[in-house]
Amino acid sequence: MSDSADKGETASRLGFALRADQVACELDESVYPLEAIYGACYLYLERCFVFLTRARPGVVAVTLSAREPATPDGLDQLAGEFVNECLAQVTRLRLAQSTTRLREYYTAAALRAAAPAPLVDDLLAELESDDLLEDPLEIMVPWEAQQADASKKDPNG
Repeated sequence: MSDSADKGETASRLGFALRADQVACELDESVYPLEAIYGACYLYLERCFVFLTRARPGVVAVTLSAREPATPDGLDQLAGEFVNECLAQVTRLRLAQSTTRLREYYTAAALRAAAPAPLVDDLLAELESDDLLEDPLEIMVPWEAQQADASKKDPNG
């Protein structure tokens, strides 16, 4: 006899292993990252008991145990919905990873916008500071004054 027959397992129509009030499946971490599996498990905690083990490297074995007596069709549906939720979690995870920089940018922009605006007195004090009064390139000198100074220096002008 096979091992599955010894454990009282039968195969569901979706290929999951069915036992009395339990359904089991193995998930490949290259398809379903561990974070996505955890997310799906969290959503199923109220519906059933969830047990995770490491079947082999890169593969997570998931056993869902019904909280009340369940039919094979009910267990098959439960496992199918669970695997679909795992896929939805993978999509959410990949979307979150691909939009990380955009979310960080908008968060930083929102924090900058929430910073208090400077007071008018502070702005006036900054304008009156000595650093702003220095004009080594004479940018603040009006054009007419520059031309008048140039004509005084040039005797032919």
